[in-house]
Amino acid sequence: MRANIGLTGQYAAVDEYLTGRDNLNMMGRLYHLSKVDTKRRTEELLKEFDLVDAADRPAKTYSGGMRRRLDLAVSLIATPPILFLDEPTTGLDPRSRLKIWEIVERLLKEGTTILLTTQYLDEADKLADKIVVLDHGTIIASGTANELKDKVGKERLEIVLKSKNDFEKAKVAIGNDVAFFKEEEILISVTTGGSVAELKKILDKLEAGGIEVESFSLHKPTLDDVFLKLTGVGTVLEDKKEEK
Repeated sequence: MRANIGLTGQYAAVDEYLTGRDNLNMMGRLYHLSKVDTKRRTEELLKEFDLVDAADRPAKTYSGGMRRRLDLAVSLIATPPILFLDEPTTGLDPRSRLKIWEIVERLLKEGTTILLTTQYLDEADKLADKIVVLDHGTIIASGTANELKDKVGKERLEIVLKSKNDFEKAKVAIGNDVAFFKEEEILISVTTGGSVAELKKILDKLEAGGIEVESFSLHKPTLDDVFLKLTGVGTVLEDKKEEK
């Protein structure tokens, strides 16, 4: 079982006093790889994780992103078919986070099965084929990202008006479809199924009322909306409605 599993914990578990290369060599020997295979995998992983230039420096001199990449490389030294990642991007800067995403996506394409825990729902949306939502240790939903988003409801059209003078007229023209509004931003959000016909109908109402639009954009429900809805807190959308 252990020979088939790799693990990257929430915090990088590398030996700070060993170099990046020595950390990989040590783990290869602990996995009982031959010296030849250990050396080969070490060089492959240093290159794959962009650590060649820092390979002979002690790990304690690495940045947070480099330490996380080394930690992930160590867990792959024996090419395990199953990899557990526990919040692998916690505390990383945006660039390092994107780099980890690229590595995870590459591993998936190469056939590795990955079980990833994360509190960043955009990360789950980006990487996961199937998502299981936990609340206080209990599974409350599972499915693909789109299946979970369908539980929240319709998309919303956000419209920014050119003039504050048209704000009240716009609300009346659109009617019951208004989901929430922000008068200071001259912004109105409208629930919609997202079809071209629906969007045209809403914009035609504004045009018929002589109301000029500065810009508009269509927003799909997010996994943040899903989590808040399923846990009974509400949604980002509903929170904005409550502000008014």
